[in-house]
Amino acid sequence: MRFGCLNIAILFLLPHLNFAQASLVTNENEGVRVFVLGTAQDGGSPHIGCEKECCAPLFEKGDHSRKVVSLGVVDFKNNQTILIEATPDLPTQIRALREMAHFKQNDYPDGIFLTHAHIGHYSGLMYLGKEAANTKNISVYTMPKMHRFLTENGPWGQLVANNNIRLVPTENEKSVQISDQLAIVPFVVPHRDEYSETVGYKVVGPNKTLLFIPDIDKWEKWEKDIREEIKTVDYAFIDATFFDAEEIDYRDILEIPHPFVIESMETFKDFSESEKNKVYFIHFNHTNPLLNPDSHQTKKVLLEGFQIAREGVSLKL
Repeated sequence: MRFGCLNIAILFLLPHLNFAQASLVTNENEGVRVFVLGTAQDGGSPHIGCEKECCAPLFEKGDHSRKVVSLGVVDFKNNQTILIEATPDLPTQIRALREMAHFKQNDYPDGIFLTHAHIGHYSGLMYLGKEAANTKNISVYTMPKMHRFLTENGPWGQLVANNNIRLVPTENEKSVQISDQLAIVPFVVPHRDEYSETVGYKVVGPNKTLLFIPDIDKWEKWEKDIREEIKTVDYAFIDATFFDAEEIDYRDILEIPHPFVIESMETFKDFSESEKNKVYFIHFNHTNPLLNPDSHQTKKVLLEGFQIAREGVSLKL
């Protein structure tokens, strides 16, 4: 299996490295880097109330690598950090991001980008309020519906009123220029939009671009062709909530409209080796066997030439 760079292979060979140690190994004190801060679906792993084999041992011994999906972006040239998603694991994730950014004097990122208003993607904002960090004007980049949701509903509106966060409006397909070498582009995708729209992001560095779509309905519901979108980027982190229908006891897929991993692999089966190598599966439900690096499903995905996102992976843009 070929990784995006030798540094990634090193991180996998040394799985017990913490983020501070990884920073020394990867020698990434320049340019822009993306760090995987979490890979699990909103409910986390172990999952509340789960009695299955996938969670039972985790309640007993825990697993610090089972954090909810999030990416951290570090612009070393301009001394900036960006967090994508504000998860329930936010305190440890922003500490990990700080450890990767040698210039940071505190844990708080310079900006936070949210994809949508489902529990694992924005609820970490609660830690920025007066009961916890009581931050001052952390920039939170939001699409219009998400902007209204945070402004008009408690307790999130209190964060806005107390200037713990500063909402920065974004628009579909309009690039947000973070610095001279980093831009982030939101784009709308189809998903359950009870409270807000759902977006993915393109993270554009000085040399490479990363696609991030942690939540989406079936690929065919999107007006864009995911195959063509992947061809235009260097890395693609995509929704892998469920591996297959067996995992969810063959429930009606209309109730859970995510692309199964096996469906995505079928969609991308004609990709070249280099194109497959761009694809990183992420956002794993607690039942997803890809959370287990030793599962036969994990081995199948890797054998087919695709990647599986793991906490600690670092990619240079």
